[in-house]
Amino acid sequence: MTDIRETGATLDPKYDANGLITAVATHAATGEVLMLAHMNAEALAVTLETGKATFWSRSRGRLWTKGETSGHFLKVVEARIDCDQDALWLRVEPHGPACHTGAASCFYRRIENGALVRDA
Repeated sequence: MTDIRETGATLDPKYDANGLITAVATHAATGEVLMLAHMNAEALAVTLETGKATFWSRSRGRLWTKGETSGHFLKVVEARIDCDQDALWLRVEPHGPACHTGAASCFYRRIENGALVRDA
C-alpha cells in the first residue's frame, strides 16, 4: 500500500532526525556520479530558487553552495526525488571539478583487494 507522499504531486521531503536528506549529484550529459552531500529544507529551497546546488555542510555547520570559493558551481538541470521522498537526485552541469581535491568526481577511487586505487 502506498501513501500520498509516494504517489502524489506534493513535494514533501522526508528529512532524517537531523533535518537532512541525502542528495546525489550526477553529470547531466554523461550520467557520471559527481558527489554526494546533504540538504536541509533551506538548502533545498535555495537550490530550487537559484539553480545552483546548495547543501548543508555538516563540518561547517552552515549552508554551502558548491563553488562558492572555488568557482566550480554545479548548475542544476533537473532535480528529482525518490518514491518515498527521502533522497534527492540532482542532474547538474559542472563548472569545473566537482571534488574539492580537484578530481572531476568525488568518486575517483575504486576499491581493489581492500586497497584504494585512483583512476588514471
